Amino acid sequence: MAWSVALACASAGAPAEVFRPGLVPDPAAAAAFARRLYPAGGLAETGDTVLDFALWPYDDELFVGAFDRALLLSDRRLFCLDDDARRIADTAAAALPGADCGVLVLHAVIRGCWFRWYEAGTLRRDVFVTADDGVVVDQGARLPAERPFWAAIDAGAPDVPLPFDPEAFGLALAETHMFGRGIADRGDDGFLPLELPMRRFKHA
Repeated sequence: MAWSVALACASAGAPAEVFRPGLVPDPAAAAAFARRLYPAGGLAETGDTVLDFALWPYDDELFVGAFDRALLLSDRRLFCLDDDARRIADTAAAALPGADCGVLVLHAVIRGCWFRWYEAGTLRRDVFVTADDGVVVDQGARLPAERPFWAAIDAGAPDVPLPFDPEAFGLALAETHMFGRGIADRGDDGFLPLELPMRRFKHA
């Protein structure tokens, strides 16, 4: 399966403990965060969906899932990898006091992965790789889930073309650091990350 994803996920606690059956969304908190993210723009709330349909929003869409100890944000602007994308990522990372946050951008056509990792609102890891261009950004200490992917490069292999699959790389980071399970994996407890409720907003 080819994934296109523009997602930030913050959790106050171990993801495997935070993301569990029975999570109740808070639409008011979702709306408050959306308007904090875009204070000058007109946003209209247009209903509810689940993460499966929110991973890659249209340009005029924004999806937010707010819960007791977690926040999800899907915003196509993250794909731009520019100052505004970093602002969006930084804002999501600081939304929950003391929370850790992963920001994952995958694109099926470009075959690239951008991942940022924050601990208590502080950026610790920033990595951007593409199949054709290799390692574009590699800042901060590598996270445990990504270390096996770097084995060939660390052993002296060139990074162009990239010797590992950027999609598999990003999904491994999401599994370990964002959700505590595969994003499309239903656990023995019945919980599936793709079924997390999301509130939909549209830019005026």
